[in-house]
Amino acid sequence: MPKYLKLIVSIIFCQLAGITGSIFTGDSLGWYYALNKPFFRPPDWLFAPVWIILYALMGISMYLLWRRGFVSNDSKYALVIFVLQLVVNTAWSFVFFGERSIGGGLVVILILWIMIFLTIFAFYRINTSAAYLLVPYLIWVSYASILNLSIRRLN
Repeated sequence: MPKYLKLIVSIIFCQLAGITGSIFTGDSLGWYYALNKPFFRPPDWLFAPVWIILYALMGISMYLLWRRGFVSNDSKYALVIFVLQLVVNTAWSFVFFGERSIGGGLVVILILWIMIFLTIFAFYRINTSAAYLLVPYLIWVSYASILNLSIRRLN
């Protein structure tokens, strides 16, 4: 497969995780808007562009590993942990918005944070650029974890 096609497939694959998660979000926005939220919550319009950029960075990161091939045990492990963290990422939207469970969302987002950290570590062993591309994602999920915890405490 040509490199440019691998890049496109990688980005689309990651964006699909975001699209899947947004399915659970749409029907619960009224519930979410009614919750008490902390003063440091970003404006609603910011979430979509931030996530689109983060999923694009994840896709580029995945591409950098795919370009090298998934033949070694390290690269296979990195791919598995990467896909699992995308599943957990999507699960957060289902639990927090779909199930309207703030506490459950907090548990899932903490698991997600650990999985992102493990993914960065696994990617770093193979391609440092691929690992660094995931750092903004870890930072955003750190912030989102604090936001989730604050919403839990306020409600």
